[in-house]
Amino acid sequence: MKNILIVEDYQIIRLATKILVQDLYKDAAIHEAGSFPAAISELSARQQDLIILDVQIPEGLGFEMIPALRGVQKNVSVLIFSAIEERIYGIHYLRAGANGFVSKNSNTEELRAAILSVVDTGRYVSPRIKVELLNQLDKHNYQADNPLLELSAREITIMDMLIEGFWIKEIASKLDLTESSVSTYKARLFEKLQVTTLIEMFQKVRHYKDMD
Repeated sequence: MKNILIVEDYQIIRLATKILVQDLYKDAAIHEAGSFPAAISELSARQQDLIILDVQIPEGLGFEMIPALRGVQKNVSVLIFSAIEERIYGIHYLRAGANGFVSKNSNTEELRAAILSVVDTGRYVSPRIKVELLNQLDKHNYQADNPLLELSAREITIMDMLIEGFWIKEIASKLDLTESSVSTYKARLFEKLQVTTLIEMFQKVRHYKDMD
């Protein structure tokens, strides 16, 4: 019997995902969590074979969630199922240790395929992420049409937190960094995105996320 944990703060999405998983694995024991602390608690209570994780959940830590989950159960499989922009975030979550990434904009069949692939082979890479990976392999000819694709996972995390209104001190505390390190990341983001204020950064990020 498989143990599968669905981490999602919207009850209706948890229910729909649960029904899909039950259709795939009739005897699966399905557990639910509506926040990241609740997910850690569930993971601490019992061994899980798969976590289906929405990264936009209360008290979530972005890319830091993957190593945090693996700190509780080293070999648990993690499938990201989220509405965040796949092209911008997908590869970074795979590099952070996720076993797969599925956009909530995908159809039901892709989610089914992703769950089966992660359970059976330990990996799922969507067609869109495959294209982006192949583009990046061709370093000589590759030029991103979106500057957000050139950011590191840590830069994206700090960028999102700044846009959400977190102060430098708060970001430093949540990410276990020094305030000077966060300030350095902020300056680097301004340089890479060619902006001078947080308002300009918000507008540019919104533009490039909308075009994605």
